[in-house]
Amino acid sequence: MFIDKVSVSLTAGRGGDGCISFRREKYVPYGGPDGGNGGKGGDIYFEGDPHKATLLDLSYRPKFKSEDGHKGLSSGKFGRYGEDLIIKIPLGTLVFKNGECFADLKTAGERILIVKGGRGGRGNASFKTGKYTAPRIAEKGAPGETAEVNLELRLIADLGFLGLPNAGKSTLLSQISAAKPKIADYPFTTLSPNLGVVNYKGKHFVAADIPGIIEGAHKGRGLGFEFLRHIRRTKVLIHIIDVNGFDGNDPYKNYKIINDELKKYSKYLAKKHIITVLNKIDLPDSQKHIKKFKKHLKTKKLFEISAATRVGVDKLLKEIVKMLEKSIAFNPEEEIKTVPVKKYVYEPEFKVSVEDGVFVAVGAKIETLTEMTKFSEDEALRRYQNILKKMGLEIELEKMGAKPGDTVRIGGFEFTFEK
Repeated sequence: MFIDKVSVSLTAGRGGDGCISFRREKYVPYGGPDGGNGGKGGDIYFEGDPHKATLLDLSYRPKFKSEDGHKGLSSGKFGRYGEDLIIKIPLGTLVFKNGECFADLKTAGERILIVKGGRGGRGNASFKTGKYTAPRIAEKGAPGETAEVNLELRLIADLGFLGLPNAGKSTLLSQISAAKPKIADYPFTTLSPNLGVVNYKGKHFVAADIPGIIEGAHKGRGLGFEFLRHIRRTKVLIHIIDVNGFDGNDPYKNYKIINDELKKYSKYLAKKHIITVLNKIDLPDSQKHIKKFKKHLKTKKLFEISAATRVGVDKLLKEIVKMLEKSIAFNPEEEIKTVPVKKYVYEPEFKVSVEDGVFVAVGAKIETLTEMTKFSEDEALRRYQNILKKMGLEIELEKMGAKPGDTVRIGGFEFTFEK
């Protein structure tokens, strides 16, 4: 099954908790805190894999999570880092993170970091100072980043077949490569793109058979709207025309329909190298239609073939190889709309609002601090309260009208306000 669009939810690993431990050895006069830090949570990467041609695997598993970091240990031992998760996706996949184009994987082995694991919590050895020699404080690991990611596959092929339904695209692909697409004498036989590797006199290239495009495809009619994007990354396009016409139209009118759809969908497609091919010349009255077609279109890149009997196919392949050697790869700037430069505006460390009588404090720093505090330890709780006070949260709550006994929510925790 060919799947070219999928959405996945990614969660990086949480950092490991810090350790509270004290060194106690016989005949050693000075012990002290020796709790190690927790390990960092695992990251999640996407990697381009040339052996994958569809996003089908990801459609079965919409949620991914990397390994959490391990807890710190006594004797100053740090916890093990969580294993990174590497998700392999087909080449030519666009990655949209939180609604913005984040990456475009076009090279085999290319790897991009999507979400980062949380840092490990510090053990009590990290809180030791000259005055504070025996701290009973340790942090919990920070949560990993999360993201909703949309993946959109755009096939990377050297050669792309265009044409109205039943023009003979699948037949030609089966003749010049080992691909075995479905072939039948009715429209829309091909419901998803097919890829085939062509070997012509030692020259190898990848050909893509794109499902039939009809008039109005750029607006979503037929199958064309879903698969037009796949031809944007081909170096050379082959426009295959049934000389006997399709849907009651003469061949030249069908030729104009496809060309107009390309221009309306993308101005870059019209600039690509296009070879026009008149197919099914073995059928009766084909020569009459060919003469009529040539009166309207005068071009050197016009070939007459019969994909079913291979008449004229070798001559066409020779021209394709010649065109591919001259053509250059697609320009990424043409493929993806550039993301505008982000403007960063300074904002306070936290904001306080009132929701249904509850005072809600939000802010990255204040929420991370809350997530990493071990409230079961008295010293950790006092440290937490002191930091919030220095940040000015208590003063801000009083300005908002908070009174002793009111509920204050920070992240997933609720507290009772007291001066």
